[in-house]
Amino acid sequence: MPKSAKKKTSAKAIASTLASLKGLSNRPGLPAGDSVIGVTTPTNKFAIIHTKELDVYEQGAMGPGLAPAAAAAAPPGDNFGGTARKAAKLSISTAKTENFADVKALIKTLPAESKMIHHTPPIGTGATSKRVKEEERNVHVTAFMYAASREADNDFHLIIGLGPTVTPDMYMTMELSGLPPAGSASFAKLKAARDAFKKFFKDIGGQSPGTTYDFYHPPIPVQIDGSLFFDMSHASGGRPGPPSLKSRMPVIFEVHPITKIVLKKP
Repeated sequence: MPKSAKKKTSAKAIASTLASLKGLSNRPGLPAGDSVIGVTTPTNKFAIIHTKELDVYEQGAMGPGLAPAAAAAAPPGDNFGGTARKAAKLSISTAKTENFADVKALIKTLPAESKMIHHTPPIGTGATSKRVKEEERNVHVTAFMYAASREADNDFHLIIGLGPTVTPDMYMTMELSGLPPAGSASFAKLKAARDAFKKFFKDIGGQSPGTTYDFYHPPIPVQIDGSLFFDMSHASGGRPGPPSLKSRMPVIFEVHPITKIVLKKP
């Protein structure tokens, strides 16, 4: 098993490492330069770019979503720690799986945001808010993972997009939920997906993301299965996503929870 790669944090080491990476210049899906606080290179073909970027609604976010350099510690364990639409987030639709070649194809099939915001019956944000008809869809998507963070509620927040040579770029949030109680119907699938995500980074000698966004170069090829979810909590105010990419994230629909994830090693 590969040893854990050392994280470079000095300005000189970061600049030198970034300059050595092939294909980094002008590639879509990169963080703002002044947000980068470290670089880890588990292999000579793959880099994890650590940043100060936070979703603007997360505690500790500053300015346009930049966190202090000393980020808060990741939540302990793997259990879900949130309340917003908890019932929906921890449930899995029973619908037949639909296959999509990429994120753009999936986004084209989603209902208008205005329809969901003014849904009948209304979509609540409380812990007991269950899936509505439009969320009773399971999807399989082939895509690329550009960035990820671990949120305060213990979800892994993945930014999934088109291929790195496709323009214009486009991204969508997909989340590995924190775990429900062990006796829950969804527990086994959600745990298997979460474990597979963490094992991927362990196997290449890297680390799964912390509370600020890690960006990946090159972006990681991924196949994701999961249920659709409308993030009513962000229908107004701060939108989800890292500041560097959120302008190209056209929907607040998510794949949430992810029920299966396969990442290709760089």
